[in-house]
This record gives sequence, structure tokens and C-alpha cells, in this order.
Amino acid sequence: MRAFIPVEDGNTLKAVQGVLRRLLESDLIDALMVPMRTPAGAITPTLVTDPALLDQADPLAPAFPVNSARVLGWMTQREPRGRIGAVMRSCEMRAMIELVKLKQACLDCVTLISVDCAGTLQTPAYQENAAGNAERWQELFAQPDGQPAGLRDACWMCEKPVYEKADVVLELFGSDLSQGFQVVLPDSLAEGWGAGESSASHSADGANSTRARVLEELVALRSGRLKEVFSEIRGRLHDDQEGMAGIFAACIRCHNCMTVCPICYCKTCLFKGPVFDHEPIQFMQWAERKGALRLPSDTMLFHLTRLNHMALSCVGCGMCTSVCPADLPVGRVFRAVGDSVQSVFDYQPGYNPEEMLPLVAFQEDEWQEVGQ
Repeated sequence: MRAFIPVEDGNTLKAVQGVLRRLLESDLIDALMVPMRTPAGAITPTLVTDPALLDQADPLAPAFPVNSARVLGWMTQREPRGRIGAVMRSCEMRAMIELVKLKQACLDCVTLISVDCAGTLQTPAYQENAAGNAERWQELFAQPDGQPAGLRDACWMCEKPVYEKADVVLELFGSDLSQGFQVVLPDSLAEGWGAGESSASHSADGANSTRARVLEELVALRSGRLKEVFSEIRGRLHDDQEGMAGIFAACIRCHNCMTVCPICYCKTCLFKGPVFDHEPIQFMQWAERKGALRLPSDTMLFHLTRLNHMALSCVGCGMCTSVCPADLPVGRVFRAVGDSVQSVFDYQPGYNPEEMLPLVAFQEDEWQEVGQ
């Protein structure tokens, strides 16, 4: 069902906190994982059991310090586990679904709570003025087609700003957020919330027609930007002078992109073991053989291995780009390569938890176009 949540005194965040408080006080969940403000103004995912503390919850703040699917995966892999309500953005939701398919997370004990996302800022840009930036979500929702200063590259070209398959959906796009917004709720929570519409923009069944129009325009615009990015980065990848080696030439193999990626999950990682702890004389031998040896070594092998592992499940959250100290377009490369791989298998990551990953699903008639 749909319920209209009125906003008092223009305080949208307080209304959102009220929704989360009611969810936490219900019999549906034991704890709520939600972005919270620290005393210093930073935003961080926090597991909350006391509804009174939700006055510090701020899922509207345009901050994205970590893809919380990575955190939620840790908390749901093994039993015993509690019943968790997880407040997440679209890319986090889709990453969580992929982790479930990879058997690195479980949804049996999770209630997914989706919040529409108009974009987030780079963490340093957000932290420079945390108090002021906490309110910039209003600017982003008012003009979702713009690219405000500090907006993350992945958000600027994100064509999936909402996730409507969640158990609870806070529908912010298309609403006058100073007056109210709609929440989609499961039947188990429907009693007592009260359905209703705030204006003529809502159809007879409660659906927000303005929301559909706003999303259609936004998705079309960002899809166009994404197409331009794919064209540019694929041109660089196929350039005889630059290629992938040129794009990643400044890589220092810090592993930041791997550490923050929600899809990287290997318990024993090849690049964190002794395999690449080469003997000192080995570097001299390679240098003598080639005349020169780029250092640190094995950077291309690192990125190619990562691409091989997770391109099919890449959801484009862009955390890899955000944390790269060399400012490399890691996310653009992975999205472009991922899009090509996903197209081959006609696979859309992060939507159907029942759909098997193509590389682990065998069909007798697959690849018939290449012959027997």
C-alpha cells in the first residue's frame, strides 16, 4: 500500500526520521542500519536499536562514505543474526542483491528500505562544509539534472536513481518535499499508516504521476551522459597509443578501489598474499630483460584480475573512483567494460535475487550461434 507522509514546518528530514522510527518500533525489525550524523557532522552507516537516537539519522544528506552493502553483507552472512532494516540508496541495494547471488549475504533477515537518491558529493567536498552540505539534498532534488560542485562522477551519470523493488520505498522524486511524500509499505505494516494523496498529481491508485515524469526525464538525461562517457572511455581503451595501460599508468596499486568495492569479496585475495612479494633480484632481472621496469609492478594484472572477477556484477556505485589517490577513472572503465559483458549475457545486475549469475548458470543451448 501507499501512505502519504505529511511534512510539518517544511522539515522533510524530521518526517523521514518519523517513518524510520515507526519502522523500528514495529515488530518487523530489531535494528535499523541507517546513515547517521556524528557529533563532528560526518555521515556514517550506523546500526540503531534505540528509536530515540534516530533524531540523528540523516539518509537525505548527500554523503556517501561507503557502499553499505559491504557492511550489511558482513552482518548477514552467518547465523545467528538479528532482523535488520537497511536504509540504502539504489546502488547499495543492487550491490546487496549481487552479494546474495554470490552467497556473500542473506536477505532472509533483512527489510530493505529504499530512499530515492538525487546524487551525492565527494566525501572531502562534503566534509569541508558538513553543516551546509547536509541541506544540499534540497538543491539536488529541486534540480536533479544539474551537476553541482563536488557531485560524484558516478552520480552525475547514474541512470538508476531509485530502487522500487525494496520492501519499503520512500518516494521523494516528484513530490513537494516541503509538504510531504509517499511511502510504499508492505501489508504487514499497512495498518495504522493511512493511505492518501496530497494533490491532484496522484492517480486513483495513489501513484504519483509527477514522479514518473521527473524520473523519465532524469533517466533520459543521465543515460545520455552515460553514453557519452562510454564512448569516450572506450575510445581511450582502444587507442593504440594509450589503451588500458595508459589509463592506469599512474596507478600505485594501493588497493583502495578493491577495498571499497562492494562486489570484491574473496576471503583469500591473491593480491593480499605472498604471490607478489617478489625477491629483490627478480626486479633487477626484469629490468635487465626489458631495459626498464615500471614500479610498482603488476598494476595492470591487478586491474585485469578485478575486471575478470566483478565486471558482470558492477552496479556503478563509483566508490572506486572516489577513493583513488591518483584520480584515475576506475569507475568509468569498470562501468564500460561491465556494460559490455552484461550486454553479452543480457544481464542486469542487482534486480532479481532469484536470477542466477550467467557465469555459474549452465544452459545446454547457450552459445549456439558460435557453433557446436
